Amino acid sequence: MAQKIAIGGDHAGYTYKSMLKAELTALGYESKDFGPDSEESVDYPDHVHPLAKAVIAGDAQLGILICGSGNGVAMTANKYQEIRAALCWTPELAKLAREHNNANILCIPARFVTEDVAREMVKVFLETKFEGGRHLNRVNKIAAC
Repeated sequence: MAQKIAIGGDHAGYTYKSMLKAELTALGYESKDFGPDSEESVDYPDHVHPLAKAVIAGDAQLGILICGSGNGVAMTANKYQEIRAALCWTPELAKLAREHNNANILCIPARFVTEDVAREMVKVFLETKFEGGRHLNRVNKIAAC
């Protein structure tokens, strides 16, 4: 069974979301789309909260959020103790977010990266495993109690 990836964002990320859904299928993943369904203006928290909850519940193994700057979706997702949403703009940052921080949501700034960079970040994020070891203790200290 294919790993399920949650994907969503806002109107500024809609075009990239559509493109990345096709990329996920090509890479052998199943995607669950949390919207939006068009480029009409929306409030990103309406799409981020359900996506983050799906990742927490295990309904999706990882998540991808896309908005204009990536900041709004990252800030919203990171309100949840169990979420480690990483705003990335290069494949190297996406790799480190998984390896060192065990990020479970990749946040993409659609207005600041090309489609090719977004595709590569997604591929790297999904293929990279958490290293654990010296990073595990640090990751365990991220959530506020």
